[in-house]
Amino acid sequence: MAASDWRLEGEWMKNCNCAFGCPCDFNTLPTHGYCKGMVGMRITRGHFEGVKLDGICFAVVVDFPGALHQGNGTMQPIVDQRATPEQRQALFNILSGKHSAEGTLFHIFSLIVTTIRDPVFAPFEFSFDKNGRIAKLVAGDVLETEVEPIKNPVTGAPHRVQVVMPEGFEHRAAEVASANIRSTGAISFETRGTHSSLANVVQTPEGVAA
Repeated sequence: MAASDWRLEGEWMKNCNCAFGCPCDFNTLPTHGYCKGMVGMRITRGHFEGVKLDGICFAVVVDFPGALHQGNGTMQPIVDQRATPEQRQALFNILSGKHSAEGTLFHIFSLIVTTIRDPVFAPFEFSFDKNGRIAKLVAGDVLETEVEPIKNPVTGAPHRVQVVMPEGFEHRAAEVASANIRSTGAISFETRGTHSSLANVVQTPEGVAA
């Protein structure tokens, strides 16, 4: 059991270069054989030990040469510039995976990432409507991603798909949507009309609580 006391509650998006329906959620290989993407969160309520994290946003941009479970990944953290030095360190402590139990999200992440680029501290714009499958994250001039509903190819009407993962280590349920991503930091790439997951999550040292 992890000893540290921390909790993150909030709005979570995972956008990547794969086709709709993230292959990782189904233990299959990435659509193009590699994974470039990002995760982002607006913390509605959170803390690490005695440091409150309410209202802080962060994102992590990733690049994996193959499937995530094969490792050798590169990541770059992007943290809300409003975060105090104590809040920044608190987030880095959580992201390190050293304060999480084995088999939980951040612990797994620490095992599959071998290269960490210098963090960026940037202003965040974050909007999130899970049920409407509409979201947007802008982090300074290094990352921008927009999410919209998947469209029916014949009628153009919004198409709705949900993924439910009762034993998921990232989330319990997510809306699947369409994302555009423009990343210009240490991990540079661009996508249009690729996968997005939107979820409300609660992460703790022992894993997903909701």
